[in-house]
Amino acid sequence: MHMMVARPEQWVQPMAVAGANQYTFHLEATDNPGALIKDIRENGMKPVPSSSCPLLSSRGAVGFDFPLLQVGLAIKPGTTVEHLAPWANQIDMALVMTVEPGFGGQKFMEDMMPKVQWLRTQFPSLDIEVDGGVGPDTIHKCAEAGANMIVSGSAIMKSADPRSVINLLRNVCSEAAQKRCLDR
Repeated sequence: MHMMVARPEQWVQPMAVAGANQYTFHLEATDNPGALIKDIRENGMKPVPSSSCPLLSSRGAVGFDFPLLQVGLAIKPGTTVEHLAPWANQIDMALVMTVEPGFGGQKFMEDMMPKVQWLRTQFPSLDIEVDGGVGPDTIHKCAEAGANMIVSGSAIMKSADPRSVINLLRNVCSEAAQKRCLDR
């Protein structure tokens, strides 16, 4: 769940009860990110191995007795990545918005890629997601910067062949992640 709400604290328990397996909130929407992360964890959304971990199966993490439940922390384009950094070791995923939140079809903001690169350099095992304007024309920039999770709406939904767009996006991210592993 990517919660683009003013008071994300009030939705943790209802989302956990509803079966949410992931809860991403915007750093800008809370006065106490640490308390919110703790609340998410206490409501059953626990840390899991990175998605690059070979221990993952389609039903959960092998050797763990809890399902895949994650905490994500999002930042809007106007927020510096350094504001997210103090929380990076407490979260499972960082989301860098590549458009201003609010509506689909916006133009991809390439100037957000240094944030992705910085996060990937500082926190190599952190899942890093990008959301906004991501499609066949922009996916290479995202993957090369270090994003291993993407959100793509308009590029898929407006395509004559959504399946091929999804496959392209998935393959580009996968190849970039493999290259990063080999370069280590």
